[in-house]
Amino acid sequence: MAEKSADVNQEDIKDNTMVSKRDLFHVSGPVHLASVNWHCPHHRRMIAASLVQGAYVLERDRQQNRHGTEACASAWWEFFHFQLKEELLDDADLSIFGAIYEFNSPVSIRTTAAEHAPKVVIAFRGTIRKKKTLSRDLKLDLKFLYHGLHQSSRFELAMQAVRKAISFAGHTSVWLAGHSLGAAIATLVGKKMAWESVYLQTFLFNPPIFSPPIERIKDKKVKEGIRITRSFLTAGLAAAVRGERKKSEELFTILAPWVPNLFLNPADGICSEYVGYFENRKKMEEIGAGAIGKLATQNSLGGLLLTMLGKESEPLHLLPSANLTVNSSPSPDFKSAHGIHQWWKTDLNLSYSEYRYE
Repeated sequence: MAEKSADVNQEDIKDNTMVSKRDLFHVSGPVHLASVNWHCPHHRRMIAASLVQGAYVLERDRQQNRHGTEACASAWWEFFHFQLKEELLDDADLSIFGAIYEFNSPVSIRTTAAEHAPKVVIAFRGTIRKKKTLSRDLKLDLKFLYHGLHQSSRFELAMQAVRKAISFAGHTSVWLAGHSLGAAIATLVGKKMAWESVYLQTFLFNPPIFSPPIERIKDKKVKEGIRITRSFLTAGLAAAVRGERKKSEELFTILAPWVPNLFLNPADGICSEYVGYFENRKKMEEIGAGAIGKLATQNSLGGLLLTMLGKESEPLHLLPSANLTVNSSPSPDFKSAHGIHQWWKTDLNLSYSEYRYE
C-alpha cells in the first residue's frame, strides 16, 4: 500500500507542475494522524500547524488561479473534520492572510475525546515571497520591527474575526494559531484579549522576536553573560523612564494567566531568542538579581528608547507566561528551521519547558 501511494503522489506532481509538493496534503501533510486524540499535545500541535498551512495554501491557490479540483487547500482542514467558514482578506492587496475554521465532527467520532476539540480555529499565515503579496507582507514585517503591528488594518480585521468567533462559540472553544508574521498577529490578538481577561488557547509557530539571535552562540557562558548584561541595561533604562515600571508590572500581572504555546527552532534566528528570554529570568534569580531580571523581562530596550523619543511603543514579544516546545532536530538550512512543515513531523527531537509569571 505504501509503494502504491508513493507512485500516485509522483504522478499527481507530474500532472500539475505548478503545484509544489509542500501544498499537497497527501504528499507533505500528517496523513498518519487519521485518528486524533484531542488530549494529546502532539496531535494538537500537528493539527494547529496544518490549519495554518491551510491558510498559506489558500493564498497560493488564489495566486495560481487554482479552482475546483485543482485547488489544494481544502485537504489541510477537511482531513481533520474542519470546514472553512471564512477567508480573511487584507484590505490593501486583497490577499488571504488567514482562515476561520469550524470543527464539524462526524457522528462516528463524537466521543468524549472529541468534545475537547475546538469549535473554531482562526489561523494566520506568514510572509509569502511572491509578487502579489511580498510588498504588503514586508511592510507588516517592518511594522513588527518598529512595534507598530497593532496599528495595521490586518490586525484590526483579525480582532474583528476573533470577537465574532468568541460570540459564536465562547472563548474556551476558540483557538488561535499562526506562523512567523502570522504568529506575531496571533500573539497581538491573544494579548489584547488577555487584557480583557479572555484567555485563548494559542499556538505560535516560529514567532518573531525583536532581538539578536544570541541563542545561536555555542558558548553557554558567553550567552549568559550577554543576556545578564542586557538585563541590567534594560532594567536600568526602565527605572529611568517615568511611569514605565509601574505600567509594565500592571500589564504583566493582567497577562500572566494567558499561557500561549510557542514552538521554536534554535537554528531559526527569527524566533530562537525566545529560549533565552525565558531562561534568563531563571538565571537572574539564581545569581540573586531576580527583581532586576523581572523588570528586564517586562521591558524592551527598543521599546523604551522609542518611549523616550515620545513615540508609541508596544513590544510584541514581551510575554509573562508560556509553554515552550523546542525542536533541536538538525536543520539543513534556514528554510527548514523556520518552516511550518517541521511541526507535524513524528521524528523530532523535542524538549518542553513551562514558564509561569509570579
